[in-house]
Amino acid sequence: MANVVLDAAGIRCPEPVLKIAVKSAELSKGDTLEVLGDCPTFEKDIRAWCERLKKPLLWVRNEGGSLVRVQIQF
Repeated sequence: MANVVLDAAGIRCPEPVLKIAVKSAELSKGDTLEVLGDCPTFEKDIRAWCERLKKPLLWVRNEGGSLVRVQIQF
């Protein structure tokens, strides 16, 4: 199982979700993806994407300011 990190800071929504969708094709069952973002709707968009695709959102952490880090289980 791998833990992959994707830096989407500085990218406006919906681009972070699109990057996650592309990266998800490279991940195997059991892998985790940590994504860092600072878009105002980042957390809401990630939650919606995970719910829609039935991917567990393991945690959401505020990294200071508008920066948020999430971890998704595949």
